[in-house]
Amino acid sequence: MRIFRPGLALLLIGSLVACGGGGDDSVGSPSAVVPDPFADVDRAASAAFTAQGIPGMGLTIYDAQGVKRFEKMYGTFNADQRVAIASASKMVAGLVILRLVDQGFLTLDSTTGAVLGWTGPQGAITLRQLLSFTSGMAPEAPCTLLTNIDLADCVATIGATPLAAVPGTRFDYGSTHLQVAARMAEVVTGQSWASIFAMQLKTPLSLGTDVTWYTAPRQSLGTTNPLIAGGLRMTMNEYARVLALEYGKGTYQGNPLLPASLFDAQSTEPYPNATIGNSPLESLGLNYHYGLASWLECAPPAVNCAVQSSPGAFGFTPWVDRTGRYYAVLGMEVTESQSGVVAFAVQLEQQLEPLIRTAL
Repeated sequence: MRIFRPGLALLLIGSLVACGGGGDDSVGSPSAVVPDPFADVDRAASAAFTAQGIPGMGLTIYDAQGVKRFEKMYGTFNADQRVAIASASKMVAGLVILRLVDQGFLTLDSTTGAVLGWTGPQGAITLRQLLSFTSGMAPEAPCTLLTNIDLADCVATIGATPLAAVPGTRFDYGSTHLQVAARMAEVVTGQSWASIFAMQLKTPLSLGTDVTWYTAPRQSLGTTNPLIAGGLRMTMNEYARVLALEYGKGTYQGNPLLPASLFDAQSTEPYPNATIGNSPLESLGLNYHYGLASWLECAPPAVNCAVQSSPGAFGFTPWVDRTGRYYAVLGMEVTESQSGVVAFAVQLEQQLEPLIRTAL
């Protein structure tokens, strides 16, 4: 299905021209159909899908008012198909934690020492550094893949591991940072991550009851030690609600859930002088850095970046474009990945962005 809702243009234009002279009237040309402004978007997505040879993909685009302006499924995929969204989970986790910041449970300067009791260099890591992946910890920890432990056990193991860099000096994209941030959320609230997610986002956004964080999301296994940076299963339509909140800088369907000031912090690179270590987007030739739990698609150092994204290793790629006044979801679940990000999906997103701006 493809949806096209033009802004001020009419779908059909008819003309009746009255010509003077001798009292004779003449009828003008018959009705003409206005060209679909999303035709180039559709062609680019269709060509990329065909060339990649994947089984299914979807694309939905919403305007600034939250109206779905384009939707098309390619191959065997649909917008209500719940899939493992991999690193698209990061933006969702970031919003959950920012709600706790707004409610006073945490601040961006809360430390692992104060909340988790860590000591030494590990105890100086701040929540801001965890959300921006500049904690200095190794980007991956084996315990994040274990289904037979809980989040507290995993984070205790991480806390006993020596740092790879001084906090705030090196960016390393990976799962470790958000695992620790989520455990901080559990400690300050006294609730499990699943309960925190349900209270802070699932219920306010009316997400499906089956939207769940897993250790192994493709197999829907493990809920006691959820992989915070990549364990969610969601549908395109469900994720669109997350993007509506993101695009609205904390307001969802008229309800203020977060202050806009936190989104200014989220969309600004907190440590612009940090060394770039592991960066999947840099490996794809994109000079984009990271904000708080989302990529900033602006030339660094990024300040109040208008385009933010959270692409996942299986291709599921959501983004907001406040300059273009839209948000979009590229949905799929494929196995091909490159450094944690499907090159195909990221490059298609980059190709579609200017075409969508033109269409709108």
